[in-house]
Amino acid sequence: MLNRTWTCIGLAATAVAFWTCSPEPPVVPRPVYYTADFMQVPEGFENPVTPEDNAFTDVRWALGRALFFDARLSIDGTVSCATCHLPARAFSAPEPVTPGALGVVGSRNAATLTNVAYQPHFMSEGGVPSLEMQVLVPLQEPAEMGHNIVTACEELAPDYAEQSEAAYGRGLDPFVMTRALATFQRSLLSGNSPWDRWQRGQSMASARVQQGAELFAEGGLGCDRCHTPPMFTSHGFANNGLDAVSEDPGRWVLTGNPADSGAFKIPTLRNNGFTAPYMHDGRFETLDEVLDHYAQGGAGHARQDSLLSPFVLTPEERLNLLAFLAALNDSAFVDDARWYP
Repeated sequence: MLNRTWTCIGLAATAVAFWTCSPEPPVVPRPVYYTADFMQVPEGFENPVTPEDNAFTDVRWALGRALFFDARLSIDGTVSCATCHLPARAFSAPEPVTPGALGVVGSRNAATLTNVAYQPHFMSEGGVPSLEMQVLVPLQEPAEMGHNIVTACEELAPDYAEQSEAAYGRGLDPFVMTRALATFQRSLLSGNSPWDRWQRGQSMASARVQQGAELFAEGGLGCDRCHTPPMFTSHGFANNGLDAVSEDPGRWVLTGNPADSGAFKIPTLRNNGFTAPYMHDGRFETLDEVLDHYAQGGAGHARQDSLLSPFVLTPEERLNLLAFLAALNDSAFVDDARWYP
């Protein structure tokens, strides 16, 4: 320890001498980044649509990433966006319901943020029309971050003054915070799974995966009617018969239409291997449990989707279907260094 201390002192003395003798400090070139470094659109995907007041730039993306991991967005400084949306979990959480600030527990599972840039509506009931507006919900929801966005911005503004000015030409305020976080989330694009490479002709799928794909499609079980490629969601809503009587009213809360009782946004199946547990309340730990639920045709809710009907899988068919679902997992996405602070 003593030798290490003297080494540090020596280095410091050398640095002082250098700066004293030099007429001016040397210029260290800053790395040059381009928008494409951060918004990498997978082959075959359309470019995400961005609002006119929130065009994608690298500085806005960097500000959004910093805010995404900042727990000070919550009222007690314990919960960040990444608390419920972990990059290693394809931006979902491992708990059925993740505790929020002050230990308050809600009732909904944290859904994956995979490809949210292409979603037309947000939250389980679909009541929020844009990523920019969606930011307001978890930040101010008592069971999540429990904060006031105006107060949060005032508290964080000094630490983000330079970044905010560079990104939006103004200090950190609700306009900047909502748009920066939306910009970062818009870049969470996943399209390099084995299924994607197979579809692009870059690799061959195994016989098991191909048979699973046939079983998944219209000619088989017809799973693709709700989980439609390439996003593996129709972006619609459905009551999937989880309960005979819904404990959570779902979309009915938003629309007031009894036909929407127990209906929730249909989730993407991309990265399903990283996003357990499953369903809006995280009740199923494994994909086998999910298949068991659908095989029995749902619990018989009066409003459950008419497409649900019982089916029987042989052990071999089940393995094929699970192999196909595994082919939708994009390991490069969850390992991408861009997503980590």
